[in-house]
Amino acid sequence: MTKRRRVRQREWFQAALQIRGSVIPAVLGRSILYGLFGIFVSYLYYQKVPVHIPALSALIPNLVLGLLLVFRTNTAYERFWEGRKAWGALVNTVRNLARRIWVVIGMENPGDREQKIAALRLLVAFAVATKLHLRGEAINRELAVLLSMEQFEQLKQANHPPLKIALFLSEYLRNKADRGLLDIYHFDTMLRMLDTMVDMMGSCERILKTPIPTAYAVHLKQLLLLYCFSLPFQMVQGLGWWTGLVTGLISFTLLGIEEIGIEIENPFGYDPNDLPLDTICETMLRNIENLVSLEPSASRSDDLGDAVRVNRLLQKEVQL
Repeated sequence: MTKRRRVRQREWFQAALQIRGSVIPAVLGRSILYGLFGIFVSYLYYQKVPVHIPALSALIPNLVLGLLLVFRTNTAYERFWEGRKAWGALVNTVRNLARRIWVVIGMENPGDREQKIAALRLLVAFAVATKLHLRGEAINRELAVLLSMEQFEQLKQANHPPLKIALFLSEYLRNKADRGLLDIYHFDTMLRMLDTMVDMMGSCERILKTPIPTAYAVHLKQLLLLYCFSLPFQMVQGLGWWTGLVTGLISFTLLGIEEIGIEIENPFGYDPNDLPLDTICETMLRNIENLVSLEPSASRSDDLGDAVRVNRLLQKEVQL
């Protein structure tokens, strides 16, 4: 056996036995409950109580329950993947817009460079504000370090902080266009990229505010409850005292599948299986800080050498 294969097998067992990131803590209690109920049914069976009812196997067909669970999990994963694609598009758009701002917009005085840097940090602030907005959290110190004091105070009064930051960026681009430091073509392109950022935020809001229909979620839970409690009556004659263990294992499997769907249907929180939004925002900030270490072109023309160096720098960053 090669070393690589041994490492792969060890990693497989480590993943199979790890608790963090799994649904074991969420379903273990209920699984034990069903297992204890199975033991109780076994006890009644050995006390000559007629608890063996094989007809209950037709109460909820396995195929029906399986299809419902698969549909539930697939629907939740679609929401998770749509959220990931939205954040991936947001990251790419921020990088491209940052490159254009840094390279294309001209400078007439030293203050223009500081305004450029502030605008690039506004791009990161938009992502951070979107993250906080999706989590239902108030603006905090994480945003304060990316904004001026005046902007931060205005953001405290805003009903929708990400849109307010988008407005700050629009005003910056408009100001540069009015001063002749940004031509109309690039101005229009940058506004469209800013629109894309807002669209991606809207996609995440749609996921957040469109939960799985309550009737479907409740009905699935009811079916799982009936199925797991009916299992011991179907198996007790053949399994005897093993009924509790087998019931617990089957319940653990079914409840785990349902719990996975519950965890990933809202991918913007702090659960281990949610999107790593904090890491994504930190990576975006690192991209911007590295970008401002380059000297931008001093004119309005899109300097090819600067653009190539910026692209190479961004490509070195960790791909999200």
